[in-house]
Amino acid sequence: MAQIRAPSEQTRSLLAALLLQRAQWLHGYDLSEQTGLPSGTLYPILMRLSDRNFLESKWEPSPHQGRPPRRLYRLTAEGVAYAREHSSSDPARWKPLSPSKA
Repeated sequence: MAQIRAPSEQTRSLLAALLLQRAQWLHGYDLSEQTGLPSGTLYPILMRLSDRNFLESKWEPSPHQGRPPRRLYRLTAEGVAYAREHSSSDPARWKPLSPSKA
């Protein structure tokens, strides 16, 4: 049986941001801006959460011609429970999304 480690501070910060906006589909770029996590940290965390069925994702065609599609993320019901248990408790550290992105 695989042992599951406690989530890192970066993961807890991401979980808190996802939990705060759990009804919305969010782009990785927006999550990076909001949490301050660089892409090299953020995307591996998103992949691990997806692999554990805490996140669902879908592809969205780019609104700009010639650009690749973008991936959207949101918590699953299991992910909401996990996020409530493990998320960072300091939302003051997050950067709010601009009104056009919310």
